[in-house]
Amino acid sequence: MELQEVELFIKDENEDGVFAVSLVENPAIEENFIALSGYKMELKVVDDEKRIVTGLALVPEKRIYRKIKEKEFNIYFSKETIYKTAELFMKKLNLNNVTSEHERPVTGVSVIESWLVEDTDKDKTALYNLKAPVGSWAITMKVYNDNEWEKIKAGDYKGFSIEGIYQGLEALEMSSENEIIEELKKIIK
Repeated sequence: MELQEVELFIKDENEDGVFAVSLVENPAIEENFIALSGYKMELKVVDDEKRIVTGLALVPEKRIYRKIKEKEFNIYFSKETIYKTAELFMKKLNLNNVTSEHERPVTGVSVIESWLVEDTDKDKTALYNLKAPVGSWAITMKVYNDNEWEKIKAGDYKGFSIEGIYQGLEALEMSSENEIIEELKKIIK
């Protein structure tokens, strides 16, 4: 059985978009970040002095499995939606809105770089062997928090996951609109 596909999009720039990025063990986009040490390109290199991690927050057209009640489906984002998401994230100054596993706010962790991949060969993500498709949203975080840095070094966190509000779920055939609204906050997590 083929799953229904739902494109998520931004309708209201004041309400929609990403309001936080979570450090997670299992990123929904299945893309792990790397820890940077100078210009080395090794996966999961740890540098206690710099405490910097880089990875992908969103990948265009990447299907992400979700389930609400008994309804199974895939969500995805277009390049245009990812562009608008990255723009609004910066415009709204959400750089310090970081959580752990979508459960608790984390202090002492900040997004210090945010960019969209424009060329797979010449982009900074190629330097780190992230294999990011054109239109991907890449971010770099600086981790000042000792506890969170220890979790990264231990491999407890392997990537980023967005927290946001998007339109598009109304396309699902659910028993009620309230179910969609209640589950909307959970779906991106």
